[in-house]
Amino acid sequence: MAGLAISGDRPGHMGPANTMAAAQPPTFGVLKAKSLALWEQLRASQKPRIILGMGTCGIAAGANHVEAAVRESLAKYGVDADIEAVGCIGTCYAEPLMDVVMPGQPRVSYGSVTPEMADKIVRDHVVGGQPLADLAMAVVGGDTVHGIPRFQDLAVMRSQRRVALRHCGLIDPTSIHQYIANDGYSALHRVLTQLTPEQVIGEVKRSGLRGRGGAGFPTGLKWEFCHKEPGPTKYMICNADEGDPGAFMDRSVLEGDPHTVLEGLAIAAYAIGASQGYIYCRAEYPLAILRLKKAIARAEEYGLLGDHIFGTDFSFHIKIKEGAGAFVCGEETAMIASIEGKRGMPRSRPPFPAQSGLWGKPTTINNVETLASVPAILVNGPEWYAAMGTEKSKGAKTFALTGKIKQPGLIEVPLGITLREVVYDIGGGIVGDKRFKAAQSGGPSGGCIPASALDLPIDFENLTRIGAIMGSGGLVVMDEDTCMVDVARFFLSFVQAESCGKCTPCRLGTKQMLDTLVRITEGKGEPEDIDSLLELGEAVKAGSLCALGGTAPNPVLSTIRYFRAEYEAHVVDKRCPAGVCRPLLHFEIDPEKCTGCMVCLRNCPSEAISGGKRVVHTIDPAKCSKCGTCYELCKFDAVIKS
Repeated sequence: MAGLAISGDRPGHMGPANTMAAAQPPTFGVLKAKSLALWEQLRASQKPRIILGMGTCGIAAGANHVEAAVRESLAKYGVDADIEAVGCIGTCYAEPLMDVVMPGQPRVSYGSVTPEMADKIVRDHVVGGQPLADLAMAVVGGDTVHGIPRFQDLAVMRSQRRVALRHCGLIDPTSIHQYIANDGYSALHRVLTQLTPEQVIGEVKRSGLRGRGGAGFPTGLKWEFCHKEPGPTKYMICNADEGDPGAFMDRSVLEGDPHTVLEGLAIAAYAIGASQGYIYCRAEYPLAILRLKKAIARAEEYGLLGDHIFGTDFSFHIKIKEGAGAFVCGEETAMIASIEGKRGMPRSRPPFPAQSGLWGKPTTINNVETLASVPAILVNGPEWYAAMGTEKSKGAKTFALTGKIKQPGLIEVPLGITLREVVYDIGGGIVGDKRFKAAQSGGPSGGCIPASALDLPIDFENLTRIGAIMGSGGLVVMDEDTCMVDVARFFLSFVQAESCGKCTPCRLGTKQMLDTLVRITEGKGEPEDIDSLLELGEAVKAGSLCALGGTAPNPVLSTIRYFRAEYEAHVVDKRCPAGVCRPLLHFEIDPEKCTGCMVCLRNCPSEAISGGKRVVHTIDPAKCSKCGTCYELCKFDAVIKS
């Protein structure tokens, strides 16, 4: 769907009176003034505006069908309205989102919209001028109206501090003017016209910004290493190869606010002395890549990327490299090899990329969230950013909140917040009000955080201390029905399959660990297997060439550390306490509860159930395939799973 058509978003067009050639872009002052005028014109429009959440999450939830219903309804009622597409605002649990802005009125957001709801919203709110308080979720950017709460007062938003996500869901990602009108490219203009590279690095260092893609290395220090390397040719790379199961932070930023990543990338390039940049993005993100390409074209058109930006000596060009989805290419040296056209495999370090990276030249790599935070820091000042977070972990962090959580979505919170606040205040608690068991932090390379650490402040140091990592920000919540041995098996199977196979500890060590976990979940484990997993895990961590192998054992080591009793139940008692591992399950029918309704008998795929109508049924263990169909279908809780 096309974004809102406002003057200035079309190539070479700056308004009716402007005949400036495309080869000679306007000065930034003229461009910003025009963007602000267009922004105010948009806000003062006398036409209704309908804003649809059209990120991947919204589209997957049915936003395209809602859009079609909106257009049909507008035509039916004869209403002339603007329809605008925005990215993900973070409330993924409430997608599809449809917001309405009537002239002179605040923006009202409706969640979980169906095509039928869309027609009612158009009829009553757009045509009738009456917001639907019973359907509305919140008022965005305004005060409470008609009993509808303010967006920032929603529990899911109350504790958040948005830096990387500051524009997502609020501006049209295809409109460079909307971005500029909201301080976009102001940081780059200040950097290129007022600051030296050393001063830029100094401000980033004072902010305390640490890399948001893994271990949290100080960003300013990383830039400084590359800046000090001699040579006229250097490269700046944005790592958008987001491959963790359940992670969608980078994708959402690229889809909802691509210009902030481009601006951050250009600032970083200026700081290190690079004139060429790459965005390494997996090809499975087609919408993110499409919006990135459009954003790059617009930025080049208006002289914000390309040669002699803002009339200075600094030139910077960006290329997009589409990755094939290999998880290992998230590692810096493997990513560099992939960009060079080689097989994505890591190499030993030193030399580090800052010394010898892409094509042997000094190179710096930062992930999407890190770069998206940089413009906000340079606009608001390093002290503003450093005031958030903890002493050693400054600022805010995005998390993809998924799993057994009532309100999954994309959040950005100050570091130092507790896991309890994230799960219960922001996430709304566990589905079905079940007991919280653990949270997997940092993806397959991370560890499991137990319930005993619910009140531990989330920061780089604390997560490392308890055997987890911050990683890129995946946070998978698990409830009492989760088998932690099966969780370890799942994540290890992922990293084992994604191992490039270059080094023996990772290639063979993870295979041995996975084979052991499979035996345990099948009821074939031996008591010595648990200690063997610990020994193997430490060997793989110590001997692997890159971070994929070095962190691969984390899910196993952390689950044994906090849930050893569960492993022992599998090995010694041949029992899965959570009732997940099928080979260890046992089903029987309680004769006191069975009514002989025949439902389980008729639906048993292995014909293991015998009995008759109004006759107590029994299960033959020898025939039972342990599929659980009888347990799921019984309405009288007569089937016992153990």
